[in-house]
Amino acid sequence: MRLRRVDQGQRLTSGQPRPDAIIRRMNPLTLATLRLLGDGEYRSGEDIAAALGVTRATVWNAVNEAEALGLAVESVRGRGYRLFDSPVWLDAKRVETLLGAQSKRFHVEVVEQAVSTNSVLLEREPDAAPSGTVLVAEMQSGGRGRRGRTWSSGLGGALTFSLLWRFEQGAAGLTGLSLVVGVAVARALSGLGAADVQLKWPNDILWHGSKLGGILIEVQGDALGPATAVIGIGLNVRLPSDLRSTIDQPVADAVEAGAVADRNRLLAAVLAELGALLDAFSQHGFAPLEPEFRRRHALQGAEVVVNLGDGKPVRGRARGTAEDGSLLVETAEGVRRFHGGEVSLRAASGAS
Repeated sequence: MRLRRVDQGQRLTSGQPRPDAIIRRMNPLTLATLRLLGDGEYRSGEDIAAALGVTRATVWNAVNEAEALGLAVESVRGRGYRLFDSPVWLDAKRVETLLGAQSKRFHVEVVEQAVSTNSVLLEREPDAAPSGTVLVAEMQSGGRGRRGRTWSSGLGGALTFSLLWRFEQGAAGLTGLSLVVGVAVARALSGLGAADVQLKWPNDILWHGSKLGGILIEVQGDALGPATAVIGIGLNVRLPSDLRSTIDQPVADAVEAGAVADRNRLLAAVLAELGALLDAFSQHGFAPLEPEFRRRHALQGAEVVVNLGDGKPVRGRARGTAEDGSLLVETAEGVRRFHGGEVSLRAASGAS
C-alpha cells in the first residue's frame, strides 16, 4: 500500500467562495506590489513600476486584483497608492527565530500561493523530504478538505500550511492523530490570547460555536509502518466581511477570538506545540491527551447526529472519546464507537 488517505480531515468552511476572489490564481506581481505597500506609506505607480521592472499599467492591474482579493488600497492623485491595514506577511526566517531552539526540528518554506499545500508536499516525493518540513502559503487557490469540500481563504487573512512528519508506527497506529493536532492548535491559540477555543471531533477548531479552523491529514506508507503524515492546517486569522458573506455557516477568526494577527507568531506557536505533542503521541498514543480533548470538545454531552455517508443517521449523546480517538455515542441500543472516515458529526439541533 503506497498511498492511503487517513480520513481525519475536514473542511474549514462549507460555503463556496467567490470565484473571482479566491479560486483563481493570483498574479505573482500582485503580491510583490502589496509587499512594497506594506509599510502603509504612499508610493507612486511610477516608483512601484521602477522597483519591479514593469509598466505602470501592470501596477494598476495589480492594485485592482488586490482589491478583488479583499484588500483595501487607497489611490490619491499626486501621492500614489497606500495599502490600508496591511497583513503581516509570512517570513520563514522570522518563524525560525520565534521557534528558537526548536527551529532545528523544522524546515519552513513560504510560497506566495499554492492550490493546496498538502498536495504540493505529497507531490514532492515525501520519502526524500525530512521530517519537520513545513510548507506555508500566503494564499491557497484550492484548499482541500474531507469529502471533496473546498476551504475558503483570502490573501493575508488566513494561515494555511502543511507539516510533513514521520512516524515509526504505521497508518493503523495513527488513529487519534487529528485530535492530537487539534489540541496542539487550541493550546497555541490560547497561549496567544484566544479565549474559549474548542474542538469538534474529529478535526474542527471552533470559537463560540463558529468555525475557526480545520485539519486535513493524509498518510503515505505501509499499514504496519513506518509512515509519513502530511498534516494540513487552515486557520482564519482575519476574515473580511465580503468573504464571510460567501460562507453558509458561522465562522470566526483568531483576531476576534483575542489572538494576535501576526501569522508568523501563530505559525511558530502551533509548530512548537505540534513538536511536543507529536513526540508524545509517537510514544504513548492518544490516551494521555483524551481528558484534555474531552474538556475542549464542543459537543461533549450534547445530543448529536452521526452521519455515516452510506447509511441511516445515528442519533445519541456524545460521551467523549475512547483511548484510540474514536467517538463514543450513547444510543438507544447502547454506546457505539465511530472512527473518522466518511463519518460527520453535528449537533442534533442541526448545527454542523
